[in-house]
Amino acid sequence: MFKNLLSGTIFTLPICTLLWLGVCSHALADDWPQWLGPKRDSVWRESGILRKFPEVGPNVKWRVDIHGGYAGPAVADGRIYLGDYQKSPEQTPPEKDKKQLIQGVERVACFSESDGKLLWEHKYDCAYGIDYPAGPRVTPTVDGNKVYALGAEGNLVCLEAKSGAKVWSRDFRKDFHAKTATWGHTAHPLVDGDRLFCLVGGEGSVAVAFDKHTGRELWRALSAPEPGYCPPTMIKAGGRNQLIVWHPESVNSLDPKSGAVYWSVPLKPQYKMSIAVPRQLGDHLFVGGHTDQCVLIKLGKTEPTAEEVWRGAHNKGLGPINSTPFLEDGYLYGVDRQGQLRCVELKTGKHVWTSFAVIPGDRPLGCGTAFLVKNEDRFFIANETGDLIIAKLSPEGYEEISRFHMLEPTGTAFGRKVLWSHPAFANRCVYARNDKELVCISLAEG
Repeated sequence: MFKNLLSGTIFTLPICTLLWLGVCSHALADDWPQWLGPKRDSVWRESGILRKFPEVGPNVKWRVDIHGGYAGPAVADGRIYLGDYQKSPEQTPPEKDKKQLIQGVERVACFSESDGKLLWEHKYDCAYGIDYPAGPRVTPTVDGNKVYALGAEGNLVCLEAKSGAKVWSRDFRKDFHAKTATWGHTAHPLVDGDRLFCLVGGEGSVAVAFDKHTGRELWRALSAPEPGYCPPTMIKAGGRNQLIVWHPESVNSLDPKSGAVYWSVPLKPQYKMSIAVPRQLGDHLFVGGHTDQCVLIKLGKTEPTAEEVWRGAHNKGLGPINSTPFLEDGYLYGVDRQGQLRCVELKTGKHVWTSFAVIPGDRPLGCGTAFLVKNEDRFFIANETGDLIIAKLSPEGYEEISRFHMLEPTGTAFGRKVLWSHPAFANRCVYARNDKELVCISLAEG
């Protein structure tokens, strides 16, 4: 029985309601089953997260050894899924300024969330002919009892999430005659309903929809010299779901059911580096890449149409490289190519402020990288030097609250050490990796 504190009356609640209240008092932790989180929006929705790091740093729950790669972890149902790559011991060091075929083994590994114990692994021989050949780039996508993983050279596998048993696989080079792009396959597969959407490559098959249960091709669409690196993205506008595919020549909206093209807007980033995920805010879509190559698109309200609002230029817009920007309350927050964090007024593209505080070091940096994740009223920012930062971002400026050094950067880019792997946030923890270890760090308050 419960007593109404206003009237003093006593009433009885059904047992199911009492059980529900008991569950809510111990809110279940959220998973991070794919790139950028459950909704692919860079929002971490768990509560009970610390506001500031302790002076001695947060508690490191465990560390486990892994191999090389840029792929971030996915966390689902008490398990962590990760891709990595182990080069052959006989591999000779590559000659300076000369591309070389690397021999090794690509792997999808599953670890216990509680202690980091290896539960299963799926391995296969894979030769790399790509630049930056550290390992896979793509975060596994977990959907129910299946996990989908895409290797750097286009090996797509569907595995049973609990056992690692292979359900089906596709080879983009053999099945679609797709040539691997310079920096490998980086576009994280997207599950929507019974479909799995991938960027593949090859004539007429930049975007391909598969039956997620069998791997059977449902449709293919678009042609371009290279598929690019940007993950396929689902938005809703004009009264319909639209699959957004940005390859190095244009931003395209497709019918997810058929692959038919609704609209296209030209956008050609330098070096064919279409990477950052397009971001929607209301009836606007921002897409941006290398060297101020960005565009704000107004989406139709009743039909799937597009109208260009403005394009990037010097002192206008944002040219993100590895980092997907965040849109909120009419403003865009993102990391530009030299590592400067910017606030941009969305309706005009005007720079509101710029801060170089997030990534330490001399400027200019090539492809400066930091990943932004929103939690309640603040952001957790993982930068390329291995720091995790708590900060508030607003049109008034960048307000850093706290930071700690999470991992050592083990990669190399433009003569400096970098950590270019997006962490996962789940179970009130952060899960992060470099080329040597996977670490679980508690971010629970108290």
